[in-house]
Amino acid sequence: MPTTHHFTPTHYHNTLGSHEPALRIAPGDTVVTTTVDSRGQDAAGQKLTPGPNPQTGPFYIEGAEPGDRLVVHLDRLTPNRSTGWGGRMLAQNVVEPAYVPQLPLDLEKNRATWKVDVQAGLASLAEPEGRLGHFPLPIRPMLGCFGVAPAGGEAISAMTSGPHGGNMDYNGFIAGVTVYFPVFVPGALFSLGDGHALQGDGEMVGTGIEISFEVQFTVNLVKGKHDRWPRAENADCILTVGNARPLDQAVQHATTEMLRWLQTDYGLTAREANLLMGYCVQYELGNMYDPAYTMICKLPKRALASL
Repeated sequence: MPTTHHFTPTHYHNTLGSHEPALRIAPGDTVVTTTVDSRGQDAAGQKLTPGPNPQTGPFYIEGAEPGDRLVVHLDRLTPNRSTGWGGRMLAQNVVEPAYVPQLPLDLEKNRATWKVDVQAGLASLAEPEGRLGHFPLPIRPMLGCFGVAPAGGEAISAMTSGPHGGNMDYNGFIAGVTVYFPVFVPGALFSLGDGHALQGDGEMVGTGIEISFEVQFTVNLVKGKHDRWPRAENADCILTVGNARPLDQAVQHATTEMLRWLQTDYGLTAREANLLMGYCVQYELGNMYDPAYTMICKLPKRALASL
């Protein structure tokens, strides 16, 4: 019978890798746990661990082996404190080089405090900013960094991303989404962290509204499904993830993974998959701030309805 585990972290990792498991769980199990924010601060604002992006876990999934597909359903992502923080200036790499001197380069003033009201579903600046005032915005809690241990015994910084997942900062990774990761090591060793109450596309200021979370997720396993990059689906679409730099390489990874998915799981021929994507595909930008960029390739489920 599936089990619900209530797990309280006692330590965190700043890498995704083959660390000693924090908890062993079985396919079908659910975990209720917490994450600290990207600076290591918990629900009380107390700094428990150094940043960047401390990860809760890893969770060892019984029976997971290299070549399998780990299924992670994000049941619930809830900010668990009333304040968050975030950047105020666009990253220099996202504007024309000649414009960089015009950015507000006072780094001492480049961090804003946000008030987060989970019940009202709103975040607002603690200190008003000119004509924006307190700038109230609807929250959309998302996970910035999560994934599995990479192959070969590597431990990869939680600041970047790759085929294992990691710091993708895609604001579509919200509650209700199911994410699929390729398994590279026994047990998969799934970790998660870096919660954002809200983030624009690309994480263009280098942060979202950084905050600690209470998280609930459920895992499952598909044996023998050898994916190469993370995949996901929500109520409206299926999507694939490419993590790389330069950006065109991230696009190539995401696009190729979608072509593979349509052929291996949906039974399309190469010609059919190419034609379908050519007229129905959509792209979204995940991360364009950190060492690896993230591109999302999406296909609406309505385009697959007749298959």
